[in-house]
Amino acid sequence: MRLHTAVIGMIALAALAGCSGYTASGPYGSAGGGGGGGGPVGSVTVGNNGRIAFISAHNGTANPAVDTVAVGATVTWAWTNNEGVSHSVQSQGSTAFASSPIIDVDGQTYAVTFTTPGTYQYDCAVHGTAMTGTVVVR
Repeated sequence: MRLHTAVIGMIALAALAGCSGYTASGPYGSAGGGGGGGGPVGSVTVGNNGRIAFISAHNGTANPAVDTVAVGATVTWAWTNNEGVSHSVQSQGSTAFASSPIIDVDGQTYAVTFTTPGTYQYDCAVHGTAMTGTVVVR
């Protein structure tokens, strides 16, 4: 009976360990931002890449790119393959963050650390609603 109780206890502990907080994994480049759990948690490519888009490195979504991150996480936008076309990260809506300048240089990055839960909408100041994204902070 004690062995049975011990086995059930170990299974319960393993299940609880599997229910820990948000973690992200994926193919992040050097532009990835650090977040609450250490390591990159949010990275968005800004560029043409066959179409003008924000592309989330976390889950591959594009226009609108969507990332969900933990409070205290940093999201980094990286300008790549933009072929000299200007883009920006412009905060929209009632939950706001500091917007980037308009950038047209490959390799530039812009990072924001999100310290308050909420849904943050953004677009490109140059392309408007044709190029949008969302960061959900939990």
